[in-house]
Amino acid sequence: MWEENNLAEPNVCPDREESPAEDTFGFGDDLELNQFDGLPFSSRYYKLLKERKTLSVWKVRCQFEDALANNQLVIVSGAAKTGRSTQIPQWCAEFCLSAQYQHGMVVCTQTDKQQAVDLALRVADEMDVNIGHEVGYTIPLETCCSSDTVLRYCTDDMLLREMMSDPFLEHYGVIIIDQAHERTVSTDILLGLLKDILLQRPELRVVVLTVPPMTDKLLRHYGSVLHISLESSCTAEVVHSNNSNKDYFYSALRLVLEIHRTKEGGDVFVFLGSAEEVHCAYSILQREGTRLGGQLGQMVLVVLCSGQGGLLPVLPEQSCCTKSRKVFLSTHQGEDAWWATESVKFVIDTGVQKKIVYNPRVRASSEVLQPISQCQADIRKQLSGPSGKCFCLYPEASLTSAENSPQILESNITPTVLFLKRMEIAGLGQCSFIDRPDPEGLMQALEELDYLAALDDDGNLSEIGIIMSEIPLEPQMAKALLASCEFDCVSEMLTVTAMLSAPSCFVEPPAAMSHEAVQCHRKFQHPEGDHFTLINIYNAYKQNQREQYLTTEKWCQDYFLDHSALRTADSIRSELTDTLNRIELPISEPSFGTKTNTHNIKRALLAGFFMQIARDVDGSGNYFILAHKHVAQVHPHSCYGAQSHKLGLPEWVVFNEYILSENCLRIVSEISPQVFIEIAPLYFFYNLPPSESKDILQDMLDPEGSKNRREKKQQAATISGDVNGGCAAVTQTYDRCMIQ
Repeated sequence: MWEENNLAEPNVCPDREESPAEDTFGFGDDLELNQFDGLPFSSRYYKLLKERKTLSVWKVRCQFEDALANNQLVIVSGAAKTGRSTQIPQWCAEFCLSAQYQHGMVVCTQTDKQQAVDLALRVADEMDVNIGHEVGYTIPLETCCSSDTVLRYCTDDMLLREMMSDPFLEHYGVIIIDQAHERTVSTDILLGLLKDILLQRPELRVVVLTVPPMTDKLLRHYGSVLHISLESSCTAEVVHSNNSNKDYFYSALRLVLEIHRTKEGGDVFVFLGSAEEVHCAYSILQREGTRLGGQLGQMVLVVLCSGQGGLLPVLPEQSCCTKSRKVFLSTHQGEDAWWATESVKFVIDTGVQKKIVYNPRVRASSEVLQPISQCQADIRKQLSGPSGKCFCLYPEASLTSAENSPQILESNITPTVLFLKRMEIAGLGQCSFIDRPDPEGLMQALEELDYLAALDDDGNLSEIGIIMSEIPLEPQMAKALLASCEFDCVSEMLTVTAMLSAPSCFVEPPAAMSHEAVQCHRKFQHPEGDHFTLINIYNAYKQNQREQYLTTEKWCQDYFLDHSALRTADSIRSELTDTLNRIELPISEPSFGTKTNTHNIKRALLAGFFMQIARDVDGSGNYFILAHKHVAQVHPHSCYGAQSHKLGLPEWVVFNEYILSENCLRIVSEISPQVFIEIAPLYFFYNLPPSESKDILQDMLDPEGSKNRREKKQQAATISGDVNGGCAAVTQTYDRCMIQ
């Protein structure tokens, strides 16, 4: 695809950007034009070009371009700050341009949506083109592209969803999988499916960008493929703690303040275990920084969490002060900080991360605090550069895992199985997993899809399953939304699914205002449960938006609600509405508040969530989960939680989520057992483990048969009692029983 003179001398890279046009102002024949938009390069382009040439990835430019021209698959490994995520996609765009885009454009995946946006903005700047034109991005709920886009950054899950309509990704000539070492579910599936797609499309080029510890596993997975390794800058001075520090959080904050007191120049990068810790650290350091006074210089705190303003920080104006020191507070999402400059001199690594681990046996997730991998530790050490220091608040030998654990082994893979079943219809073979999912999790996923009627008798997708795969929701939620079309409550279920798909809309208030927040939230509570409360909140938000009594931000602030979460829910609802219109499903008129509508909402919820039913077995809030016989409590934030004295505790409930680590049910609404029996598939009901709760349902389902079984059981117990001492056993039936 490349011209011959481009490949004649692989050690000499023909660089169109070498032309010294800094002094050209638009006159004369020696004006250099941008090959992507045909316009003259700006002076900023040349300024950025000088910076780009200092990156270590630039040393392998010719080698990479040669490899891309002659190989279908190229693996590039290098640490953070090597420039792999910004430069390689640009060179791939030039490769596609040289072939006149006859095989397609370039797409580059990211594991984080804000990272995709930030990289697209940076690369558009470096290429001297407009964002949304030649360079664009696609993330959930937002697309910034056009027909002119030749390089697109997107999240890995969005590229997977694109495969629903373009299974062989024929729109692209080069596919770049960045951050392969993150081992997200979507990235692992892409890496598995691309192995088959490459066989079907010999003209396609795939570039995998990762860090060295992951390289060997990729080479084993793909076989004999070309690998390019990037040089890393010298690692910073590393200081390890000798003891396992359980008090890592406050140790990290004390270290930040000690560094600030030394007045030694340089910014600080702090890695903490979770987003909660990041925001707590922000509050503490902000308070302590004020107490230190201005003589030490200003400490500018920058939060780096996904969805919290981005991973590319927008710094306050006062940070430009010569005496200011930026302190970046991040979780593991900040590890690949490609934008980090030489100003970062200190890295503080707590060595832990909070992960969500799914247990297929009980269909529940737990929040687990785990040590990071050696791979993550090595990446973090690179951020401070050769002249900096990295403080590791853990012993060097405490990191037992060399690589990041694959998320596909720790997640609910039911959505993954639904997607792969859809890909089988499209003609793709089986996914060649780098690490195969756990068989137990796989069986649970197939069983769940079967219960949801998404599979036919041969184990292939049914018509319902195909429609479910079109809806960008978890399978249970998609089934509930589909059922709402039958029960004439689509408008309300669109709101429920959107609110549950968005982050929580409730704001945790300061301790001094907790009572006021509870009073505000109580105004939205609905006697039928939390799903209905969410509808109340969304409707109130939209009503204020229409009538504009207050700005939506001020209204949310007054009611201790998260404006960003409600805005996200509104966008999700619009997207789901467009999806239902596209697949020509009916959308009923809203009728929230009527008795019929309330009944229909519960029927629709049970159509998807019949596997998540619980019964209060003692009248005090101990809910017995029928599917796996665990006993849990309602979450305190539920309308049946702390305020249960007002609404009363329902006996039977449907819940959206069971959190194993907290042993609580989230988003709970009252149901009647009669409706459960009506909606739940019989083969699911008969597979429930034995319990008194199941017996109660069995009595409703088959009263005569249940009576006969009780009589036989009583006779057997009487005979047994006579044999053992003549004392007849007395059986008693209770409406409620103790914890089973």
